[in-house]
Order: sequence, then structure tokens, then C-alpha cells
Amino acid sequence: MAIIDDATAYGEGLANEVEKTLKAANVNVLAREKGTDKTTDWKAILTKLRGSNPEAIFYGGMDSGAGPMLKQARELGIQAVFAFGDGACTEKMKELAGDASEGMICSQAGIPVKAASKTFLDAFKAKFNSDPLIYAPFTYDAANLLIAAMQKADSVDPAKYLPELAKLSYQGASGKIEFDAKGDRKDAEMTIFTMKTGKIEPVAIIKGGQSVAFEDFMKSAAK
Repeated sequence: MAIIDDATAYGEGLANEVEKTLKAANVNVLAREKGTDKTTDWKAILTKLRGSNPEAIFYGGMDSGAGPMLKQARELGIQAVFAFGDGACTEKMKELAGDASEGMICSQAGIPVKAASKTFLDAFKAKFNSDPLIYAPFTYDAANLLIAAMQKADSVDPAKYLPELAKLSYQGASGKIEFDAKGDRKDAEMTIFTMKTGKIEPVAIIKGGQSVAFEDFMKSAAK
């Protein structure tokens, strides 16, 4: 496995966590490579990596760097699977990398939009005459959680309503929401996507350390 990052707080931080996780799983990780968030010519780094013949390459950074990297890798004959975080988990990758984007793998926090509640999806479509953007269900839930906490505390003072927010159990557009002692969402999901005919399509949901095929997740949610 090869890991490249763009030397930003986001890209490097994400790559650090990926590297730590891979090494803990006894995956052979090659020496780390770096660019910047302005790098668009990755051929020197990719040529260096080509000699090691990695099975997979992870890039920590945004789609503006990931797209050219993926395109240039295929031009150099590198057949490794490419994986990205949410910064490059966009359909702009098709525009930037062309056909080279097909089959790439990426992740985003939470469930995909199409897995949000039908009530939310129908209401959004009726109101705006368009499908919701990727984080719309979570933004909607966040607003409603704040409202519920303020109502419970009978106050708009954060010192009073934030303790109530931490104790809420709420069924939202993105599923059941509760918080742990750190303020993180309990049992939060992560979605794995792949690029298929120019579209980012969900293939698996990871929850509680377990991976479930997206189709199975949807069938379970329907029940």
C-alpha cells in the first residue's frame, strides 16, 4: 500500500490515520510521499511508486489534486486501486480524471443521501424540486436537534441548552441520533463509494466496525 498526502492539516491528518490503521493490520506500507494542495503534476512521485508496484494507493487531499493524480497514474500504467477520503469523494473526479476515475474507491461520513428517510427526501423534493445535496439530511437533523434542545431547556443560551443536547435521543432524517461522552454520535455510519459510469455510488456501510453491503443495509432499513 502506498500513501500520498497534500501536506495540509486535512490531507496529512487523514493520511496519518490511514497509515496507522494499515500498519496495525500488518499491511505493508511503503515510504510516505507528499505533494501540496496545489500539486497537479504527480508524475515524479508516481514514477517512483511504480517501481514498488503497490496494490493500492491512498491519497489524503481534495479532488483538485486527486483527479490529475489518478489520470496520470493510469497514463503511466499503474493499475493499483486508488482510495480517497471525502475530499475527493465527488463526481468532479470524473471531470478531472476522465475514464481513469472508474472503479476508484472513497469514503464519506454518515449514510448516503439516498438512504435518508423517505419523509425527508419527499419533502425536500417537493420544496426545492431537486434532490438533496450530500450533507443535507445531517444539516437538517442538526438544526432540529438544536431546536429540540432549546425547547427542552426553554432557553437559547448555549450554557443551558447544550447539556440538554447531549442527552437527546432523536429520530432524524439520517437515523437515530444519540451522543457519547465525547459529544460524538453513537454508532455513526461510514459509507464506502465507488465511481461507476461517472457517478459516485454507495457500495457498503460501515457501522460498529462491521461492513454491510449497501443493498443489504437498505433492505434492513426498510424493515
